[in-house]
Amino acid sequence: MDAILPLRGVLKNYDWGGQAFIAELLAENNTQQKPFAEYWMGVHPQGMALAGTAGGDWLPLNRFAADIPFLLKVLDVSHMLSIQVHPTKQAAVLDYARENAMAIPLDAPHRNYKDANHKPELMVALSPFWLLHGFQEPARLKATLTRTKALQFLLPVFEQGGYEVLYRTVMEMPQEEVDKHLRAHLDTIVSLYHQHKLAKDDPDFWAARAALTFSNKGSVDRGIFSIYLFNLVRLMPGEAIFQDPGVPHAYLEGQNVEIMANSDNVLRGGLTPKHIDVPELIKHVRFEPVVPRVLLADPLTGVFETPVSDFKLSQLSLPAGATTTLYGDAPQLLLCMQGAVEAVAGERTVVLKPGQPAALLLPGVTAKIVATADALLFCATEGIHNR
Repeated sequence: MDAILPLRGVLKNYDWGGQAFIAELLAENNTQQKPFAEYWMGVHPQGMALAGTAGGDWLPLNRFAADIPFLLKVLDVSHMLSIQVHPTKQAAVLDYARENAMAIPLDAPHRNYKDANHKPELMVALSPFWLLHGFQEPARLKATLTRTKALQFLLPVFEQGGYEVLYRTVMEMPQEEVDKHLRAHLDTIVSLYHQHKLAKDDPDFWAARAALTFSNKGSVDRGIFSIYLFNLVRLMPGEAIFQDPGVPHAYLEGQNVEIMANSDNVLRGGLTPKHIDVPELIKHVRFEPVVPRVLLADPLTGVFETPVSDFKLSQLSLPAGATTTLYGDAPQLLLCMQGAVEAVAGERTVVLKPGQPAALLLPGVTAKIVATADALLFCATEGIHNR
């Protein structure tokens, strides 16, 4: 039996994706300029990877590793993603069963729960990466509401009712009130945006971009409020952040490697043409301040430490000619994002490079990794170390 097998992931052409980054990773000529948004490597039914045998067959990944509890992805975020939150495991089980009982098809646009799993996730930036992550601390949030004239009406709402009343107010108010509060402000900052007078560390930059991207028949997208209420975070390449269930967030721009529990459960609240369900979103939001915690790989092991057992992600920077060995008691997915490596296990050698960046290393097998060019290699496996 093969000890290591090349992988073919599943490409997702969501409209927010870029056109070049993932195409270059896959050595594909994107002549039609389609949005190459995500590249999935895992056993999720909505994105089953294929593994290549030494005999030349490409078979579903679950034929070789049926119980991979995580999903590994590459993302190219060209346009901002939705305001979203993910459920806890317990909530996902209940709500997935509830929608099944309602006979909502899994592929229905208004289906919220695609499986019975939670979706904690870790992302590692491959470029400067901008995102929204959790509610600002009280002092910062009050300062934001105070200095933005269009939002000053929310200051007493927050002071008297806290995070939940504040967020319910902006997410549940009638559309005409959303328009009334935000339209004049957006007209002003959109003009500044067109004049290149807004920096990316200013929430006005992203609010203006959102207004231009998501205006719908003249209505203002209420998700724009979240840009001012959440932490605006910039990660540099190699920096990572972990998203717990219940932490509202949105990706804004950049490329990353992302790993998550094997789930596609997303509750959306704005900044998207996809299905929005505000009551379901609010049901799962943790109404508390978050101090963004930027993670770095352990300098010795390359591991990004997370509090979950669903996955473990390591990052290895290997100069040309360097060698290392990999071994695990669980299946490992290898992903080469820069350069090239040879992975030798058993009697088989798999070269990871543009066009064939990923492989499956079976459990109980030692692989020798040789960098044939300066390489950036990610190794994803089950987070047994956390159990």
